[in-house]
Amino acid sequence: MALDLNDPDLELSDLLFAYQTWVLAVLNDEKLNPEGEKLATDEISEDAMNALRFLPSEVTSTVESTLALAYDVDADELTNLLFPEG
Repeated sequence: MALDLNDPDLELSDLLFAYQTWVLAVLNDEKLNPEGEKLATDEISEDAMNALRFLPSEVTSTVESTLALAYDVDADELTNLLFPEG
């Protein structure tokens, strides 16, 4: 579902869904099923990075912290999984 940032019907919920999908895919790939087929595809990652440009940091932090708690992952560890370069 590639995000079309020029779509006038694009809503905050679409951006949130794209970011949340990526975080869940990374968690699955790295923690739950590291040897299995990767869910964090280039398209999912690209959509999330585009969404990240428009989502407030409070929203992305909430998504990350909520999913870290749900999947019993330390918040710092999740940050390192999501953004390994930084």
